[in-house]
Amino acid sequence: MAAITYMLCALTCLACAVLLLRGWRETRGALLLWSGLCFSGLTLGNVLLVLDRVFLPAVDLSTARLAVAFGSMLLIIFGLVWESE
Repeated sequence: MAAITYMLCALTCLACAVLLLRGWRETRGALLLWSGLCFSGLTLGNVLLVLDRVFLPAVDLSTARLAVAFGSMLLIIFGLVWESE
């Protein structure tokens, strides 16, 4: 049951990233770009979670998952600060 939840979270983040980046391509709004990049990173983090917990339980990918999530959050924070100026 946990594997299904992890995969659904990854697919949801992927859908959000695709929709945000498609919106950015049409309007060129900078905040859409930063949000889309953030969700792309979160998708990668969720894929790493699926790999870590489901397919490769002997390998510890927690550091990589946290680094990707941290980088994604930095992207959205940078985008928010950049847009506020």
